[in-house]
Amino acid sequence: MIQIHIVLQAVAPIFVLAIGGLFMRRYSILTAEADSSLLKLSINVLSPCLAFDSIVGNKAIHNASNLIIAPIVGYLTIAIGVMLALITCRLLKLNNNKLKGTFALTVAIYNYGYVPLPLALYLFNKETAGVLFIHNLGVDMALWTIGVALLTESRKRFSLRNIINVPLVSIIFAVLLNFMGADRWIPKFLSISINMLGNCSIPIGVILIGATIDDYLEEFKPNDGKIIIISSSLLRLLILPLIFLLIGYVLPCSKELKAVIMLQAAMPSAVFPIILTKHYGGDVKTALRVIISTSILGLITIPLWIQAGAKLFALSR
Repeated sequence: MIQIHIVLQAVAPIFVLAIGGLFMRRYSILTAEADSSLLKLSINVLSPCLAFDSIVGNKAIHNASNLIIAPIVGYLTIAIGVMLALITCRLLKLNNNKLKGTFALTVAIYNYGYVPLPLALYLFNKETAGVLFIHNLGVDMALWTIGVALLTESRKRFSLRNIINVPLVSIIFAVLLNFMGADRWIPKFLSISINMLGNCSIPIGVILIGATIDDYLEEFKPNDGKIIIISSSLLRLLILPLIFLLIGYVLPCSKELKAVIMLQAAMPSAVFPIILTKHYGGDVKTALRVIISTSILGLITIPLWIQAGAKLFALSR
């Protein structure tokens, strides 16, 4: 079993980087004008390099169940989150369509990239990180289909161009190269260069998360939305993690995928839906309340759920 102090050692640097990003924004070390370039660099170069480095030469990706089940689990977990969030809205008599869509989106979309990736690498291995990338294909599909539909109340504004992007293409390409045994014939200097670029992805991404949170922190007024904060926190940090762990327990899947399910179960709401909500005209205040409250409480719950999941699945470093 993974000891709690090991989990804390893995989680602490992520929050240190995020808080660092928050202060970098506050003191104009990282300006909002730089975000666009850094985001493009991260999405189009650094993240694909990290995916390539994690997938090529990864024996776990040769497991057919990881290639098929992992993205299905990714899509399914988002769909379950949306369903429970919409049921909660009905029970709480939250009838505003814009609020309901935003609430369901932000509760359902967990932080599936920059936070679980370093945890996968630190607590487990490169094989687990590779399966995480495959799993996230399903999450991306859900984000740009179910997620956009929630915010627009229509599928007419959905476009395949939202799904077909550089990270997705790079993951598929890396999987193909892995089956071709590319790790044996790619020049060493090239693989080292890709590794170095990939290693930059996580710190830059987490710093940008912290900076983005600071941009909206002044608009976060918890006293005006207590019911949203309480209900979203219960769903995202208690009920959904239990369901995720149950899925991982009963599903006949590899230990790498079980580790991925455990990590995703522990995650708070992702930050990106704030931007998506603003773009599609959703309720930004609701998004802020869900994302900031679950992120703050996640400081406490992430280590607890990881330890519980590791014990349930008999996972070790």
